[in-house]
Amino acid sequence: MFEYIKGNIAELTPAYAVADVQGVGYFIRITLHTYSQLQGKASAKLFVEYVVRDDGHFLYGFAGKDERQFFRYLTSISGIGAASALSILSALNPEELARAIVEENVTLLKSVKGIGPKTAKRIIVELKDKIVKEGLGSGTVPAGQPAGAQAGEAVAALEVLGYPRRVTERVVMQIVKENPAAKTEEIIKQALKRL
Repeated sequence: MFEYIKGNIAELTPAYAVADVQGVGYFIRITLHTYSQLQGKASAKLFVEYVVRDDGHFLYGFAGKDERQFFRYLTSISGIGAASALSILSALNPEELARAIVEENVTLLKSVKGIGPKTAKRIIVELKDKIVKEGLGSGTVPAGQPAGAQAGEAVAALEVLGYPRRVTERVVMQIVKENPAAKTEEIIKQALKRL
């Protein structure tokens, strides 16, 4: 329904922000990561997710599109509601969350309050392929094509060549981490040398 809300920051706390848009105040729940991005600013643009539940209508705001996409993915997992998703995104920024999922770091995910071992494993199983494919949380991306899309193409190409997906994902993510501006062809060449 809403893509973003841009306006003056009328009120800011670690849990929510009130955005004044032409005299209308929008109460928007935020993560600690977004809070730190907004501190000291008079106005802001928040990418929002509008959630309708039995007990009300809520706006959740994020400093970037990656963080909002993680929120959407997390809330799509059985057993994770909006409050749990906000807790996860407050404890781990998008880059840390992406790394934890791709590297299957159950311990780091369990360190978030309210997330047990089963939920941590479910997050990894349900989101790992999506994160690798879309390149969420990959940080700086080169002009043209997102690094995640290039990594996804490289993994697919290596899989066609007969290499196991699990192994190629690990190698490709390492290459992208070392050189975020690498093109698909460069990633494949480097991966072939390492496999």
